[in-house]
Parts: sequence; structure tokens; C-alpha cells
Amino acid sequence: MNLNELKIRAYEIACEHGWYEEEQSDEELLMLVITEIAEAVNADRNGIKPDIDGYKEFIEAHDESAVPYAFNHFIKGCKEEELADVVIRCLSMAGSRNLDLSMAHDMMECLDELKPNITFPKVCYIIASLTTAEIALVSKISSVLAVVLKYCECKGIGIEWFVEQKMKYNALRPYKHGGKKY
Repeated sequence: MNLNELKIRAYEIACEHGWYEEEQSDEELLMLVITEIAEAVNADRNGIKPDIDGYKEFIEAHDESAVPYAFNHFIKGCKEEELADVVIRCLSMAGSRNLDLSMAHDMMECLDELKPNITFPKVCYIIASLTTAEIALVSKISSVLAVVLKYCECKGIGIEWFVEQKMKYNALRPYKHGGKKY
């Protein structure tokens, strides 16, 4: 996954939908990352699972305009989608601040000690804690991305696929997703 390429795309989609029309502080944007982390925990607690095969079959039988319907019926609300949102929020923020995310992949290699039996809430706590660490913004975002990507790798979650599908979905959503404030 080329994070520096994806950040440009995520930022462009966000801009097209009005998300960067008003200046937002780093803290405000990082809080939105935390909300996605909380949504991922709730999805996991509630056992919401994606129906990837159903999604793919529906998309194959229709054209790209079917993505919103398919996404809402087969993917929306699952832990994997919320983790994709964490990634996309970080990418978009990095794009808005013109941050180089090259260090995220290097950081992933330092996470080999991420225990396979670590609980999801504990991973999410670590991710949320990174957003408030007293380190440079690029390090915060790169660290969050590294932990999410490493966790997904350890658990066999194809996060790149979920990010791609969520970005397609976001690109087809209405301006400010139909009226959200932020």
C-alpha cells in the first residue's frame, strides 16, 4: 500500500466533498480519528461482519453506480470498514498537511512484537493514545497507520481492499455526506 499516493487521493476526495473548506486544527482532525477508532470497537463488540462475497457479487452484476447501495448493505458498520475510516482519516489529514508518510512502513517492522492474541480494544487504546502523544504530527499519523496496518496484517484483514472500497464509496457520497457538520 503506497500511503503517499493514497493520501493525495483521500485528500482530494475529502476536498471535493467539502471537508477542508474551513480550517481545522490538528487536534480537531485527530479527534475524528479517535471517533473512528471508537466506532471500530463498537462494531467489534456487536459482532458486525462484512459480507465481502455478497458485495463483490452485487457489484459484478451492476455498474459502479451500485457501490453506495452495495457498500451500505454488505460492508457498512463492520470493524474492517471502521479501520479503513481510521486509515482514510489519517491519509486525508496527511494530505491536507502535506506530510510524508514513508516512515509508517518502517514503523510497521518495529511492531513485530505485536502479539497475535492482543485484544482489539487494547489495540484501539494504543492507537487512540498515539493521537495524543507528545510527538510530531507526522509521527502521530505514521504511528497510527503503522499499528492499524500491522494489526490487520496479523489478523489477516485485507485492509487495503477495505480502504479502496470505502474510498470508492466516499467519492460517490453527497457533499458533506448529506449535511454532516464535520
